Amino acid sequence: MLSHHHPDTGAGTGRDRGSSLMLMPAAVLVFVVLGAFCVDFGAIHLGQRELVTAAQGAANDAAAAGFDEAAFYGGGAVTLDPVAARQAAEVSLADNAPGAEITRFSVDEAEATVEIAVTIDVETVFSKALPGGPDTVAVTGRATSDLAQ
Repeated sequence: MLSHHHPDTGAGTGRDRGSSLMLMPAAVLVFVVLGAFCVDFGAIHLGQRELVTAAQGAANDAAAAGFDEAAFYGGGAVTLDPVAARQAAEVSLADNAPGAEITRFSVDEAEATVEIAVTIDVETVFSKALPGGPDTVAVTGRATSDLAQ
């Protein structure tokens, strides 16, 4: 049986062949924007992981430098010197994460633990090109180090 197409609907004619082609530029633009967001989120995540690593190194350095040897050898007490610990953390952070700032630093002398929280601005790759997009994103990292007896 032969099918009959009505001439007013355009079915079976070549008039609607290009309509899907018009969607391709929009689809490519959407994929480019999504890819840009993925790159920026990846850069932010990498910056945060690197900051956490630097914070852990600073906490470990602070615990090692703040260790009070005189108190340990004099009576066996494991304690930390908060001033020496803070100085060591600042030097370590300056070496491993330039531009990072210590937002919280605490030393528990009795428990011989150091806690540190740091922040840094991570530069975005593509977001700054968008109107209203951030040039940098602040990320934070926290770490703890303790001297166990």
